[in-house]
Amino acid sequence: MKADRVISTTCPYCGVGCNLLMHVKNDQVFKITSPHDAPVNQGNLCVKGRFGFDFIYHPKRITVPLIRKQPQSPGARSQAFELSDWKEVSWEAALDYVADRLAHIYQRDGSDALAVYCCAKATNEDNYVLQKLFRALFRTNNVDHCTRLCHAGSVVALQQAIGSSAMSNTASQVTLNDVFIVTGSNTTENHPIIALQMKEAVRKHGAKMIVADPRRIELVDFAELWLPLKPGTNVALFSAMAHVIVKEKLTNPQFILDRTEGFDEYAESLEKFTPEYAEDISGVPAEGIRRAARMYASARNGAIYWGMGISQLSHGTASALSLINLAFLTGHIGRDGTGLNPLRGQNNVQGASDMGVLPFHYPGYMRVDNDANAEKWERVWNIEKGGLSRKLGLTTTEILTHAHEGGIRGLYIMGENPMMSEPNLNETRRHMEQLEFLVAQDIFINESGAFADVFLPATPFAEKDGTFSNTDRRVQRVRAAHAPAGQARPDWQIICELAKRIEERLGRPTSKWEYSHPQEILREMAEVNTDYAGITYDRIDKVGLIYPVPHRDHPGTPTLFVDTFPRGKGKFHTLDYVQVVEQPDDEYPFILTTGRVLEFWHGGTMTRNSALNEAYPEARVEIHPADAEIHGIRDGDPVRVESRRGKIFLRALVTEKTSVGLVFIPFHFAEAAANLLTNDALDPQAKIPEFKACAVQVFPARLEEIANPDVRLDRGRY
Repeated sequence: MKADRVISTTCPYCGVGCNLLMHVKNDQVFKITSPHDAPVNQGNLCVKGRFGFDFIYHPKRITVPLIRKQPQSPGARSQAFELSDWKEVSWEAALDYVADRLAHIYQRDGSDALAVYCCAKATNEDNYVLQKLFRALFRTNNVDHCTRLCHAGSVVALQQAIGSSAMSNTASQVTLNDVFIVTGSNTTENHPIIALQMKEAVRKHGAKMIVADPRRIELVDFAELWLPLKPGTNVALFSAMAHVIVKEKLTNPQFILDRTEGFDEYAESLEKFTPEYAEDISGVPAEGIRRAARMYASARNGAIYWGMGISQLSHGTASALSLINLAFLTGHIGRDGTGLNPLRGQNNVQGASDMGVLPFHYPGYMRVDNDANAEKWERVWNIEKGGLSRKLGLTTTEILTHAHEGGIRGLYIMGENPMMSEPNLNETRRHMEQLEFLVAQDIFINESGAFADVFLPATPFAEKDGTFSNTDRRVQRVRAAHAPAGQARPDWQIICELAKRIEERLGRPTSKWEYSHPQEILREMAEVNTDYAGITYDRIDKVGLIYPVPHRDHPGTPTLFVDTFPRGKGKFHTLDYVQVVEQPDDEYPFILTTGRVLEFWHGGTMTRNSALNEAYPEARVEIHPADAEIHGIRDGDPVRVESRRGKIFLRALVTEKTSVGLVFIPFHFAEAAANLLTNDALDPQAKIPEFKACAVQVFPARLEEIANPDVRLDRGRY
């Protein structure tokens, strides 16, 4: 089939930010390819990027505004998946209704009664105007998004130690490494194109890869060394590596002297972290720890790449700090082919954070409790001096726990799905039921949108313009392939129309909501956020720019911290090993860890409404053959997995990919939601939950139990 036109855009899935070409015929995308000269992916695409776009045309997509037929009340809120529970309304009626309800709550209860979940799947421009609406009109910093649930531990650690939370280098620089560590990341399935680059570094460039992961992920086949640590023992393992580096005088003394502070106290704190001590805790042989330490420290160019196996713990900040300490000891940062590189999970989680959809920061990571910062945004947003709140907001994990009388009464959700992404979902459900008013702005009615009072139909990536910022800090264009379906509108247009109505009801002076194109939104944000100051749509028309881009002639900054760190000197942090909150015992003898599979993405709102659902049609729990034999479980058998918080039914996948005593469940399946089981214990600094480790038991189950609709989270889903 010959295309009518071919539109260049950016992939809407993981943080790699692959360049896509959408082939359009009769106003429908029928094929996706990628240009071979694409700087991020060189023409390569994973199964999601190449085939996971048909959700755009799914018949269950919502393309007209909806309001519930039966009003909801706190404590009696229920899910409504069936279209018969909703009535179609005009955009004017829907937006007036939302504006009236939100304004009423604000005028009655004040700014603390409202909160918003922004969206890492939406564009920079979408996110900027939504956080602007809640800050400028409702004067609240109760603004957050899913970074709280993925890399918040990494963000806090990097801010504390360096003063910046982004990747220090680009993923493609892995081919310049001679030794690199991959930890807490099943890169082949989570970031497939980066995994290709890692394999290329090993095969073509002779790099040596160290994999630290509880599971025997595919990258182990390419690794020089595998460190099969127990979940949640990162601090012990990496501090023991630091112990070896210090004791064997493998440090970079000049870098430590010139670029860091706190080394002496840190070195003293390492005394107890012998490799033997770490072996007892982590299960990794002491000699393997020594070998890994020597390899990394002796490298010419060493780098660390990590995922949510580091951050999604009740001590996720400490886990990330243990990696940062290694880079400081060896000087493997501030040069091409080195660095500290958290691999971001969603397509625009980096950009959403840059746009200020965080409870403590305006765009550009400017603290909200700093008067000088607030005054800059007051000028741009036409707000009286002192008008913006200086009070730190609630995080994603705190917003719903505050859903009660005297707390959060109204919640606006753009594109997020807390009823799949939060831990301990039975508790999340109870909090959702307590809300007085809930708005969902999305493309499908998902598990969270089913609780809403009003549904505002938005457009997916292929029906709007804007920008995404990938895990490399590369800002790239997103372009519409065709007009929106039905009455759906781009998120930024919905938000701006709503903002004008709210301004009128509150009597606020205009904060400028008349944008003719999203490029005007980006330029407004860049007036204050200097990292984006030199980025324009014209400059990124063909190839993106890697920020910081401080002016219009600047070429971008692939490698950060060449001469200094944003905080001045990098700070070593002394650490203690802290166990995960739940240890296995006789009642719950297994440790559960969760994550993604190649075919799906996060809560499944997009991928499970695509043909990819046929490639992996049901949830499986991975269990080691030795454990399966003890419990009388065969491959494919129905099983029941229970924790102290809930239970789910699914099938067993008996495999040596997992370890003895460890089970793995992907978190994409509403009908077997892993987060019904996971622990809502939080990291005290980052407020990120302990998704990656909780105690469970696995029982054989009858087939009829799996089919029982009473145990399915999404019962009644249309």
